[in-house]
Amino acid sequence: MIEPNNWGRWGPDDERGTLNLLTPEVVLAATRSVRQGRVVSLALPIRGSTSSPARLGVPHLPGRPLPQHFMSVDGGDYAAGTRPIGPGLCVCDDALVVSPHGTTTHLDALCHMWTGDQLYNGHAASRVRSYGATRCGIDKAGGIVTRGVFLDVAARLGVPHLDGGFRIGADHLEACGAQLRPGDAVVIRTGWPLVHESDPSSYAHPQPGLSYEAGLWLAERDVALVAMDNAAIAALDDHGRCTEPLEEDLHLLFLWRHGIHLLEMLWLEELHALAATDFLFTLAPLTIEGGTASPVNPLAVL
Repeated sequence: MIEPNNWGRWGPDDERGTLNLLTPEVVLAATRSVRQGRVVSLALPIRGSTSSPARLGVPHLPGRPLPQHFMSVDGGDYAAGTRPIGPGLCVCDDALVVSPHGTTTHLDALCHMWTGDQLYNGHAASRVRSYGATRCGIDKAGGIVTRGVFLDVAARLGVPHLDGGFRIGADHLEACGAQLRPGDAVVIRTGWPLVHESDPSSYAHPQPGLSYEAGLWLAERDVALVAMDNAAIAALDDHGRCTEPLEEDLHLLFLWRHGIHLLEMLWLEELHALAATDFLFTLAPLTIEGGTASPVNPLAVL
């Protein structure tokens, strides 16, 4: 390991990482951040590619399978003569297939990335099987309630969005002025989804993101979760890749070494418009057994 890490900190069987910091005391303290009672969603819409122009309508990375949304029966079927299920009673139901990484607002599980033959906390990488990860899957995360801290880096630098490839330094995070506490969910705005609204072809790469030094700065402050509105937390180059060497890869720094979950592809423009600072942060990932991620709808309660 390159720097102090959280392996063994919560015992040899731990699969939740810094979410262990969310004690009842931390959760209760977080409720004091509610001042207005206003609820703001931080999620992008899940828009099925089979029923809408999702390729242009929602930010996503190329090469990733877009959400597939199907209806088993719809209004047209009833108009064509499908029998109601009861006297005058009609119903529709749907099927949704989602591959969260790179296509939706999602929470990465601790099993999502590793190096060598061990997952976070020394769990054997062989426990990641064809049917899912039997260690460190997203089902181990549970409900997340804590204080959210908004670091609006783009606004601090006086720009609508950071430039593609821009690397946020620890100095940029410090300049936002927030006092971080152990267990905080840190929400960082680059403004990059605005690029998709104006020019979808320019969204995928390059993208702005955190530098390795900024990642270390956050890990040293014992944050529970790092959330951003870009697609990969780190910056992406012209080919959609992270160029940092393996020992400075941010997914390995956060997920693998420190057990810090990552929340990607947020929509933060409403928080930006409200000039939010801190708030009650809530998140309920789906209990997908062995999942590497879950699509989510994080909420900020101001």
